[in-house]
Amino acid sequence: MVDVVADLSSFSFETGLTEDEKELLYLRARSAGLTFCGCAHAVFLCKLVHSLRCIIKSHTANRDSSGEDSELCVGILGLGHMGKQLLLSLLEKSGIKPSHIKISSRRPESAVEFIQTGVECFFDNRRLAAWADILFLCCLPSHLPKVCADLRSHLSKRCLVYSFTSVVRVTRYHHTHTHTALLFADFQSPNPSLLSFHSRLAQLLGHDFILKPQYDFVACDAADVWLSCTHLTTALTDPLLIEASCPLTMSGGISLGLNWVCAVLYSLLNICTSAALGSTDALSLINSVLKEKRPHTVELNAQSFISASYASFLLTEEPFPWISLTDAQTKETPLLCFLSSSKSMQQCIFAAYKSLVETPAKLES
Repeated sequence: MVDVVADLSSFSFETGLTEDEKELLYLRARSAGLTFCGCAHAVFLCKLVHSLRCIIKSHTANRDSSGEDSELCVGILGLGHMGKQLLLSLLEKSGIKPSHIKISSRRPESAVEFIQTGVECFFDNRRLAAWADILFLCCLPSHLPKVCADLRSHLSKRCLVYSFTSVVRVTRYHHTHTHTALLFADFQSPNPSLLSFHSRLAQLLGHDFILKPQYDFVACDAADVWLSCTHLTTALTDPLLIEASCPLTMSGGISLGLNWVCAVLYSLLNICTSAALGSTDALSLINSVLKEKRPHTVELNAQSFISASYASFLLTEEPFPWISLTDAQTKETPLLCFLSSSKSMQQCIFAAYKSLVETPAKLES
């Protein structure tokens, strides 16, 4: 069927706007860009974690039979606009089996179209928390206190909570993170506002394995690039949009701090620690995941992640200590300093991001 108004400017969205309202059109592009980037970054994280888990399972297969199942279990709490877009993106691009994606929603009946694909939807936040390896929070900020109360004490330590939801900021930060301070030594330059933001969510959940992307906005003439994201799953196949969303080189007026990339890498380190891998094995496996597309890139070592003094006492077979992602996202860590100065590693991560997000949704176990 032909769209008879397709070329008629008088029927366009902008026609009915006043001059003052037209000045706000950039907000449409910003909203589309935030949704696209949020979903693309979530797909990148899931693919990284899945790849690492597969390698860990292969690496530990001959050592014992208690290695983690490589199949990644992903939970989505909330099925509003962001939850639905995230679910569509994961189904289309992540390669995760629908049977390994579960949703908790106040209105499970609204997910009929997804249930038909094999995704299970219910209204039970505690059940979802106990099952998931990665749990995406897509609820409204006003619902977060109740949601966190449901989840508290039901999250396993290995569950990575990824929050798209904002929380009420607190004015003071009481917890000192003494152990992590030792790991990061002289790298103590916290951003107070971000610190209170992340610590508040950690306090509500009673959990410290939390990732929260902090997007910022800058004036930009190229923001219209995001207006082509009308159909998200189609947009996720566009190499130009994928490149524009790369966390290290984002364009279109949206940016994401290098701290987020650091927190993702610290997440991989914690996954290795959870699997009781020695520090040498952990570094080797993480480097192998990142360097698949750029094999000659400089490698991450112990001092890339923790202070030189702590690294000097870390034994080869000894796992890395558990890293607080609150500190990883709010402080000047050794990894942040390393990534900031290493163009080679930045290019490696850029190549890994493009490869993983562009790859069709079929992951090999």
